[in-house]
Amino acid sequence: MPHVTLNSIDGGEIDLGDYAGKPILLVNTASLCAFTPQFAGLQDLWDAYRSDGLMVLAVPSDDFRQELENEEAVRDYCAMHFGIDMPMTAITPVLGEGAHPLYLWLAGEGVVPKWNFHKVLIDRDGRVITDWPSAVQPMSPMITEAVEGALGG
Repeated sequence: MPHVTLNSIDGGEIDLGDYAGKPILLVNTASLCAFTPQFAGLQDLWDAYRSDGLMVLAVPSDDFRQELENEEAVRDYCAMHFGIDMPMTAITPVLGEGAHPLYLWLAGEGVVPKWNFHKVLIDRDGRVITDWPSAVQPMSPMITEAVEGALGG
């Protein structure tokens, strides 16, 4: 994985270099999608595994035309409806030539989101372990078992 930074939804930057040596679950999200209730499961996953070293990173994107108008609206919506305190980026492009460099790298690895709430698990060494389509729930055994394996447990 390249050393990249992403703009944080709270201002400032999220430097993925700060999470070197930790697995990362990366999820492109959208507030107005049918899969938006998965924010609750993502928060549950974050709560269950953050003390073990898992980084869950929500990446709001309007590439599928289902995101709110700005970061403040996204942050407020997620906090109000789902109690989100996991890290979130600013609204970020995830598709095509204009995608964020992290997503350009993922595309080079053969991982391109086909819709919102596409999940990608990256290991401690910055390699893609696997990814899941939107319909796979964050707390499903498929994901939790992969996370536990990535954490070494």
